[in-house]
Amino acid sequence: MSDMPLFFPQTIYSNKKGPVPRVMIAPQRYIQGAGVLANTGKYLQLLGAKQVGILASTRGLNADAKTVIKSLREQGIEVHTAAFDGECSLQEIDTQVDAFSDKFVDCLIAIGGGKCVDAGKCIAYRLGIEVVIIPTLASNDAPTSAVSVLYTPQGVSSGAEFFPQNPAMVIVDTQVVANASPRYLVAGMGDAMATWYEARVCLKNPNATTIMGTRPTLAANAISTICAETLYDVGEAALESVKANRVDEALEKIVEANTLLSGLGFESGGLAVAHAVAQSYTNLPVVHANYLHGEMVAMGVLTQLMIEGDVNEANKAAEFFAKVGLPIHLGQLSVEVTDLESLNLLAKETSAYATVSNMPMAITEAVALAGVIAAHELGLHVEDKIGNAAYMSLRA
Repeated sequence: MSDMPLFFPQTIYSNKKGPVPRVMIAPQRYIQGAGVLANTGKYLQLLGAKQVGILASTRGLNADAKTVIKSLREQGIEVHTAAFDGECSLQEIDTQVDAFSDKFVDCLIAIGGGKCVDAGKCIAYRLGIEVVIIPTLASNDAPTSAVSVLYTPQGVSSGAEFFPQNPAMVIVDTQVVANASPRYLVAGMGDAMATWYEARVCLKNPNATTIMGTRPTLAANAISTICAETLYDVGEAALESVKANRVDEALEKIVEANTLLSGLGFESGGLAVAHAVAQSYTNLPVVHANYLHGEMVAMGVLTQLMIEGDVNEANKAAEFFAKVGLPIHLGQLSVEVTDLESLNLLAKETSAYATVSNMPMAITEAVALAGVIAAHELGLHVEDKIGNAAYMSLRA
């Protein structure tokens, strides 16, 4: 296990003698397109890598990783592989650090979903090497960021780790995304939609800070705006594309929105209630076991908007979510509104989450609970209007 000290960006950017600075961070390279995995070896020439570690699930090692490995070997790069166990936990991270330590790798490639790529960042930091992220799903905005969300081995959110640098490279093969279940792309839309609603709160609140402890930038806010506009404009069309395993302009736009725009937007634009609610949902076993991060974030978006009192925008978001198949009420996350024990736990965890301090009002347990219930009631109203055919089709 590495003795690399934990990194805290807040201590770097804090300014006790003056205003908090605005900071924008991003990966060095973002590469997206159909078939780009076959060129991974060429891309890694930019890093001068000679001994590369690959982290992926057992399934991933027998699927997309094969294309990557072939491409690396064509460029004379030696490859060492390891299987990810499914949770970005400290225990798994330590296990993989030990596994790679004696391989003398100079770069780590993490291939898979959000938890795998987050684990890859942690492992690479401890090894003191560059990390390249290859997401096989467009289900969340983790790939581009310099932060990893940690979980217990049981899958409950347990904090986060930060890194001095963003990934050296993010490579997204849109044909791989198109071949995955549509539910993952839709979950990514839920995660990405939060980016704008949280960023606008942080920009308006002069006391709000990003996860780096900095003020949000106008650039991140502009990116967050186009992210939401893209989702509303072509989200439904992209869903039809991925249902047909087809790469087209709509899918390319949504993959970029889910991955790059949302990633840059949340990290340098700020978070608020939406992600606090989402991470708190992981404390409910039935939700953690059956739903994706972006599906929980979608419910968090509605909760935040109802707390803000922005009913018109909440209705707009809920109608979009219903059309693409995201959850819009508690029943669609397998939670009963009469289950006060679960709802009180959700409210308690939400109110204690650090990012709620970016809101212009205090988020107490009572406020959080009222927001959750108001979002649920709004969702029921929208479901009566639009139906739940899209939600059910993703789970058929």
